[in-house]
Amino acid sequence: MFKKILIANRGEIAVRVIRACRELGITSVAVYSDVDRASLHVRKADEAYHIGPAAAAESYLNFAKILNVARRSGADAIHPGYGFLSENANFAQACIDAGVKFIGPTAPSMEMMGSKTRARQEMEKAGIPFVPGTSRGLESAQQAEQVAAKIGYPLMLKAAAGGGGKGMRLVHTPKELKSALEAAQSEAERAFGDREVYIEKAIINPRHIEMQVLADEHGHTVYLGERECSIQRRHQKVLEESPSPIVDPDMRRRMGEVAVRVAEAARYTNAGTVEFLVDQDKNFYFLEMNTRLQVEHPVTELITGLDLVHLQIRIAAGEELPFRQEDIQMRGHAIECRIYAEDPDNNYFPSPGKITLLLSPSGPGIRQDSGMYEGWTVPIDYDPLLAKLIGYGTDRTQAISRLTRALDEYFVGGIKTNISLFRRILTDSHFQVGKIDTGYLDRLLKSKPPEVRGGHPEVAAIAAGLFAMLDSNSAVASNGTALSNHRDNSVDGTAVSSWKRAARAEALS
Repeated sequence: MFKKILIANRGEIAVRVIRACRELGITSVAVYSDVDRASLHVRKADEAYHIGPAAAAESYLNFAKILNVARRSGADAIHPGYGFLSENANFAQACIDAGVKFIGPTAPSMEMMGSKTRARQEMEKAGIPFVPGTSRGLESAQQAEQVAAKIGYPLMLKAAAGGGGKGMRLVHTPKELKSALEAAQSEAERAFGDREVYIEKAIINPRHIEMQVLADEHGHTVYLGERECSIQRRHQKVLEESPSPIVDPDMRRRMGEVAVRVAEAARYTNAGTVEFLVDQDKNFYFLEMNTRLQVEHPVTELITGLDLVHLQIRIAAGEELPFRQEDIQMRGHAIECRIYAEDPDNNYFPSPGKITLLLSPSGPGIRQDSGMYEGWTVPIDYDPLLAKLIGYGTDRTQAISRLTRALDEYFVGGIKTNISLFRRILTDSHFQVGKIDTGYLDRLLKSKPPEVRGGHPEVAAIAAGLFAMLDSNSAVASNGTALSNHRDNSVDGTAVSSWKRAARAEALS
C-alpha cells in the first residue's frame, strides 16, 4: 500500500480523497494556488504545498510543479480527482516516467477513450452498439451533407476531443448544416486545440444513463449499476440518481455487460464510467467513456455499500478486486444535487464571495461532500461547484422526501446558490414519477414556477438565515458563535445568538 498520496486537485473532491487516505492510514498531500491558500482541502490534508497563481494553467494544470511537489514530499502516488489533469494521458505517462503511480487508467487506455472518434472506431471493432454516424472527423461540408442525407435529420455535430457541450451543435435542417459545422469546428479548436468534429444521428428526448465499472490489474472487470444523469443544463449534469427509474434488472444486466466489454476493449483498469443514450423505446447506445472518478460517484457508493475511492487506491496498489460480479447487490435509492455558487435569478451566473453563514443539513439518509466552510471566500477562478448533497432511502420516494427535507435545512449566506432549483425539481410532478429526459430541465425552467404559499418550512429557514445575516448588531465568528459589543446582546454576560433574537421577535409578533 502507498505511504503518501498527492491529490492533484482542489475543492470537495480533494477533501473526499483526503478522507479516504486517512481511513487507509495514508499520508495525504494537498497542492494549492494563491487563491486556495485557505481552502478546506488545504486545512484537511496532512501536508500542503503552494504551486502558483490562481490561473489553472500555472498551478493545477502544470505538470512540472505538481511532479516537483511529489518529489519534494516523497509521495509515491498521485490521485487526480476529476477535471484538471484527471483525463490527461500525457500527465498519466509523466507520472509513470517520474516513478509515481497514477491512480487511474493507463495512458494508452486514456488516449483511446479520450477521443470520441477513436473510441467509436474501437467500439465498432468490438461490436458495441453506438449512435449511427461517422467514426472519423468530417473532412468537408460536402461530406457532412452526404452523411446527413444518409442518416437523416435532426443530427448532432460533436467535437472529437469534446466535453461539457463545447463544439456541439444540434442541426434540424440541411440549410443549417454548413454554418453549424463551421461554428462547431471553431469552438472545438478554441476549447480543445483540435478542430476535429464528427456527426451522429440526434436521438430525440433521450435519457442519459451511465454505468460505473471497476477493473483491477489482474484481468477482473465488474459493473456497479447505472446512474440516471438526464437532468442537465447546457449539457452539464445537475442532479443524478441511482438506480434509474426506467432500468429494470434485465436492462441493467445488458447495459452492464456492454460496459464491461467497452472497458475490456480499451484494456481499462481502475474506476471508469461508460455513458449511454437511451431512446424512448429503451434502446441504448454507447456514447463515450469517462476515464476517471465521476462527480456523481456517491450515489453508486450508497446503493452498493462500496467505497470507490478506497477501491481506486487499492487497485492502483496492485490488489485484486475483493469481489466478483455476482457478489454486487444494489439496495435502496440515492439522489445527488450539485450545489453551485451561482445565481438562479441572473441566468445562473457564477456568484463568488465570502460565505458569511453556513447551515448544513444532516439527519437520516443524508450525506454531504463539501469543500466549503463558514468564513471561506469562494474564488471566481474555478468551477463553482461547492458541495454535493445526497439523499438515500429504501426507495425513490423516501430518497426524495429526505433530500427535500435536507434542502429546507440548507442555507449558504453571503453568496447565491442554486439550492432553490433543487427544491423546484424535487417537487415537480414529472420528476416525482421519473418522467425525465435530457430536455426536462430546459422545459421546467421555461415554465412558470409554482407560487410559494404560507407555512412552507423552507421560507422560515430562509427568513431565519436572513435575520442572522442582516442583524447589524452582531457578526458571526468562524465557529458559528454570534459576537457583539452591544450591551443589549446579553443578559448576564452570555452572548445571545441572532437566532434566539429572531425567534423572540417572531414570537412577540
